[in-house]
Amino acid sequence: MTTARTPVPEGARNLGLRERKKIKTRLAIREATYALVREQGYDATTVEQIAERAEVSPSTVFRYFPTKEDIVLTDEYDPVMEDLLRERPDDEPVLDSLRWAIRKAMTLALADSTAFGQEEMMLRVRLMAEVPAVRSRLLESMSVTGRLLCRALAERTGRDEHDLEVRVYAMGLMGALLEATLYWAEHDFRDDLPELVDRTLATFKDLPRP
Repeated sequence: MTTARTPVPEGARNLGLRERKKIKTRLAIREATYALVREQGYDATTVEQIAERAEVSPSTVFRYFPTKEDIVLTDEYDPVMEDLLRERPDDEPVLDSLRWAIRKAMTLALADSTAFGQEEMMLRVRLMAEVPAVRSRLLESMSVTGRLLCRALAERTGRDEHDLEVRVYAMGLMGALLEATLYWAEHDFRDDLPELVDRTLATFKDLPRP
């Protein structure tokens, strides 16, 4: 089966068997989706086709991804960001910690991309930029990732995760990184993405501790 062939991401190797199987299934569904999108376009690709290609049931697809757009947008590395930030020294400036964690997560994602490697990531970004349904769902999903970032920033700074400054900083950062990603796509992926991330973060000041 496709799920048996799909390798487990490096960042998930230390998880239990059940969690690793879940991640392999998720990746198999995503691989099937990207393959079909390449063959026939996003709008023509149905969940039923994705399920057949991934050798799972449509209900399994929906169990892992509430919508077709979520297959494109969901990232196994959002939760990893919190763990990566915890690895940094407590006295390190928050912005320096964020820069290291984002680049590390990006490196893991590129290393773990299956089937298409960096081409898969570029297709994902193109869909974000060009497909209205994906773009709309992306804006919704940013609030979830933003809450994770708020929690991580609060832990790093000793602030409350619900503080206005923490929320504004987190969502401002999310929006800025999205713009950097879209810029990358609009310029035909000629730029180095980690360098664009560094340029983006350079526009921010450090989040002060209370």
